[in-house]
Amino acid sequence: MLPITLGRVPPSDLVLKDSEVSGKHAQINWNGKTLKWELVDMGSLNGTFLNSQAVHHPSAGSRHWGEPAELAHGDIITLGTSSKLSVQILLQNQRVPAGVGMASDPMVARRSGKKLPMEDISFCQCPLQGVEHFGLFGIFDGHGGDGAAKAVSKILPEHLGYILSHPETKERVQSYSDASDVLRYAFTLTEDTIDHQYEGCTGTALLIWFDQNKDCFAQCANLGDSACVMSVNGKTIDMTEDHRVTSATERARIARTGQPLRDGEARLSGLNLARMFGDKFLKEQDPRFSSEPYVSQAVRITKACTAFAVIASDGLWDVISTKRAVQLVVEVKRS
Repeated sequence: MLPITLGRVPPSDLVLKDSEVSGKHAQINWNGKTLKWELVDMGSLNGTFLNSQAVHHPSAGSRHWGEPAELAHGDIITLGTSSKLSVQILLQNQRVPAGVGMASDPMVARRSGKKLPMEDISFCQCPLQGVEHFGLFGIFDGHGGDGAAKAVSKILPEHLGYILSHPETKERVQSYSDASDVLRYAFTLTEDTIDHQYEGCTGTALLIWFDQNKDCFAQCANLGDSACVMSVNGKTIDMTEDHRVTSATERARIARTGQPLRDGEARLSGLNLARMFGDKFLKEQDPRFSSEPYVSQAVRITKACTAFAVIASDGLWDVISTKRAVQLVVEVKRS
């Protein structure tokens, strides 16, 4: 049925659960004269953008409809600031159907004061199933839903267990005190296994193991902004890297792709993260998104050491520093 209405509530044909999308936000219709698909803003409050260009009425929020804008295959429609739709146009039997996909910014609900469902999934297995002397601790913070986080929390440990079940691989890690290749490979296999187009998650995995001398080693890999910090004999060690778009190291990585961020640009396609598991739709649209993890140096913890680790999602790190988190653990241990 035409036209196709995009909005936050029924009877819109495509309902987007985003507080920045108006009840009836925009419309897609077929122009029989030009034989082209067209997009028109229906007087939305927060505007409609086609390939980052505004197509709403110049007086935003005036409730006046915008002028129709011609659509082409591969176009990206943005409703408000976060909901993205990809346009796919195919010619089949003289008909021109349109397909749309949507990715929504998880921070929208926070900015609007809504209570968010829990999308964090934690994991702890020591020893790692089928692999003696190895253990794994992790946290996976979902956005767009908890599907990706749940999938990764199941699949990543399975891949790590399978890789380390090979005696030569396990012995190499214990002999050289380095599991970086194992962690990178497990992250790659996990990303290849999941098929979440419009959901994603952070991933922080702390792998520990014991060598022949029964010294413990810890090494971390991460995607996103869920962080891990260790304290070894009173020394604080950051085990992760911040992959938010505002991070200096992440902006430098993006610049190396040949498509640097503009000054003040703090989001990619509405997301504040540039590295994550999943979000396959966004990664297809923008090659600056990545699933290449940061891997820390291995930390040696002898039997004489006093050590602990704190692993958490941004729900903690947004309100407390890593230094303060370590102090609190020390205070609790002393009491």
